[in-house]
Amino acid sequence: MSKILPVILAGGSGTRLWPLSRELSPKQFLKLYGKHSMMQHTLKRLASLELEPAYIVCNEEHRFLVAEQFRELNASWGALILEPAGRNTAPAIALAALHALEKGQDPVMLVLPADHYIENNSGFCAQVAKGVELVQNDALMTFGIVPEYAETGYGYIKKGPSLAEGGSKDKTSAISGTTTSNISTSDATRVDKFVEKPDQQLAQSYLDSGDYLWNSGIFLFKASAYIAELKALRPDIYKKCKEAVSAGQLDMDFYRPGESFLSCPAESIDFAVMEHTERAIMLPLDVGWNDLGSWRALWDISKQNPQKNVEIGDVISKNCENTMVYAQSRLVATLGLNDLVVVETPDAILVANKSEVQNVKEIVDEIKSSERTEHATHTRVYRPWGSYETVELGQRYQVKRITVSPGSTLSLQMHHHRAEHWIVVRGTAQVECDERTFRLSENESTYIPLGSKHRLSNPGKMELDLIEVQVGSYLGEDDIVRYEDKYGRG
Repeated sequence: MSKILPVILAGGSGTRLWPLSRELSPKQFLKLYGKHSMMQHTLKRLASLELEPAYIVCNEEHRFLVAEQFRELNASWGALILEPAGRNTAPAIALAALHALEKGQDPVMLVLPADHYIENNSGFCAQVAKGVELVQNDALMTFGIVPEYAETGYGYIKKGPSLAEGGSKDKTSAISGTTTSNISTSDATRVDKFVEKPDQQLAQSYLDSGDYLWNSGIFLFKASAYIAELKALRPDIYKKCKEAVSAGQLDMDFYRPGESFLSCPAESIDFAVMEHTERAIMLPLDVGWNDLGSWRALWDISKQNPQKNVEIGDVISKNCENTMVYAQSRLVATLGLNDLVVVETPDAILVANKSEVQNVKEIVDEIKSSERTEHATHTRVYRPWGSYETVELGQRYQVKRITVSPGSTLSLQMHHHRAEHWIVVRGTAQVECDERTFRLSENESTYIPLGSKHRLSNPGKMELDLIEVQVGSYLGEDDIVRYEDKYGRG
């Protein structure tokens, strides 16, 4: 079997899982179940397949989050492609395909959203392995999810004739030629059509017919086959992506496409290619799939107690049923709740009926329009060197907890409007302040005067935790003048 190139699309914002998911820390990078983030689960479920190092397509703002999550798995990537702006899935996949082709390769690409849950990993990998044989003659494969109920929140795909029938249409003769003696095509079909999210009555009719599967958003095809169809069907998207890859450059460990990508039309692969191509085929998946697109979906896959409650974190509940309570930073106590979702984070609390959680995006939109920040960031903010968390913010002062990863270094910088006091709680800090360089151990502190050039490093093998007290007339993050930065930030 040919080696597979996983292409993981990690650019979503996950607004329906607010307040846990935020723009700068969206759901695909969160540990919503188990020990790993959703993106890490996506990588790990492919372990039984023969793989090339994965391509990741993500937002510029998330590049260090992705890098850190690979580091946690002791894994490497083939390319980490940074979109200068989101343009939906058709251009994102084109960047990955063109980048591979430019390197003289034509891999079979397994395109995966970074934020899906699959219960049966071995069953998933078995269908993918079957699919690799079926796309050798340039078919474009999607995977349809065998529906469990009449869902109105997903798009559907209608099955066409079975590939095992040998092909009943002239236009698919090239696809039917993918049948080989060592592969069973009994459950592979052509695609009849894609349909949008239905109302309840229509969804029920789809379920009853047995001819419709949920649209998973997972695809398998050769890079050259996708690019050929994109060029034929959407030459405008192809042209801009081709220009962007031709002008692309490596920046440290990241690949940056050229600026022409900014003028590329935004379009999904479904609308741009799959609904119009004559080469679309489908394999079914019955593997316990969930796109975890809402708090109800997370309740569905989580361990429930006898009252069908899901309790995560420090939770005390009495006389509650069918309820999910997620406590991140403090005790949450609930009494007499039914069919509710309660999510607590340090800076926001969501209380919603399970039937309404699909509409959390409306809350996020209102937060944005009010020029607040809770849609974008948590009190803990991740940086390439570690993270910081705002403990308290007052008039002319701010207290932060700073965690620096082993061997990491912050930029050499200066502040115009604030001075800082650093107190080491755990680990060893190396401090540069003007002309001095020195080390601090646990329970030692130092003072960084306003206007001083300074830098903080962790020379040790364990995390460095310190408390930073800022005092000054302005405490915003934009009061940073960087002189040197190993992460390429201006």
